[in-house]
Amino acid sequence: MKTLVTGLLSLSLILGGCASTAPSSNPPAALFADDRFAPPSEPVGAGELFALSAEMRDYLKSPAFTNLLRTKGTRHGLVEALYRKTDLKLEYESRITRTASQTYAARMGNCLSLVIMTAAFAKELGMPVYFQSVDVENSWSRTEGLYLSSAHINVGLGQRLADNLGGYSPDRMLVVDFIPREDAAKFRSRELDEQDVVALYLNNRAAESLVQGHLDDAYWWARAAVEARPGKANALNTLAVIYQRRGELALAERVFQVALTREPENLAVLRNLEPLLAALGRPQEAQALAKRIASIEPTPPYFHFDQGMVALKAGNFDAAVAHFEREVKRAPYNDEFRFWLGIAHLKLGHLGDAREHIALAVDHSTRGDMREVYSAKLAHLRKVTGTGTRIR
Repeated sequence: MKTLVTGLLSLSLILGGCASTAPSSNPPAALFADDRFAPPSEPVGAGELFALSAEMRDYLKSPAFTNLLRTKGTRHGLVEALYRKTDLKLEYESRITRTASQTYAARMGNCLSLVIMTAAFAKELGMPVYFQSVDVENSWSRTEGLYLSSAHINVGLGQRLADNLGGYSPDRMLVVDFIPREDAAKFRSRELDEQDVVALYLNNRAAESLVQGHLDDAYWWARAAVEARPGKANALNTLAVIYQRRGELALAERVFQVALTREPENLAVLRNLEPLLAALGRPQEAQALAKRIASIEPTPPYFHFDQGMVALKAGNFDAAVAHFEREVKRAPYNDEFRFWLGIAHLKLGHLGDAREHIALAVDHSTRGDMREVYSAKLAHLRKVTGTGTRIR
């Protein structure tokens, strides 16, 4: 499922969303600079992350819910109750990471929020809960000059002891995955512990605050993420990006270097460190690092998308299609790539291809505002072409 690399200042952050465990150790105090940031505007922490609200407890006691558990079984009943469209009508929304109770109240959440809420309900019902990181290629998005990389995480629900008295069952764990992937079974997964999920939540909140321009809040969330999992390079990377934006370049380099001792080939960290070295007056080191990055990943995220946009504006629609198709091949679930590929086909008069890709953009979008934009374009396209049915 779904959890920043290069931006206008070549800043990178990795979002956990929807990670691998690392040994817990106390982060060096020298990594923090509390006196450089104003106090947070809201409480920072994860103490209530899995807590159920009174409304959630009432739902668990409702006749409809208890009847569903009775007829479907505890695990399947819980999943159906939470995610069938006729009941709670939860929506996927990627922009904000919420606690369990906040997700339930809003009836929407990103991948990590839905994992947290599902786990909270399952734990209340006495089910063992297992968090998993799935080894799929991270997906990328871009906002406010920052590139966001989202990892894939799901949750497994084990059988309660009371449900397993009849002996071994081959269906001992039900995996709940919120972003369907047809070939999900092909990918390996690694178990995470709850503290990893806590760190992902804190790091997401830091990145979201940064995107919103709330740098002081971002610092405190990132600080908490580093404290929760000191060995995680993505939390260290977020903290370093915040220092970089505040102009604390020496501090930023220090934290980037610590992150690289954890993950020497972490591309988010390497891409962020390269312009920082140049800004610190060390161009030779920056150039050497650029060559190292190119040897690991010759084509950075969004490279062909940007080339496609240039071609589109120049009226070279065939070249635009070719560039957008290369990005779609790398990231088939990226709604932005799908939409602009559809637009390029539209410019060429390929109406069927245009409808197909814009429809996929609607399907794959994780933001309500963008779904509205894509849907409006698709509706207009169907109207002018006289096609009322969906072409897939």
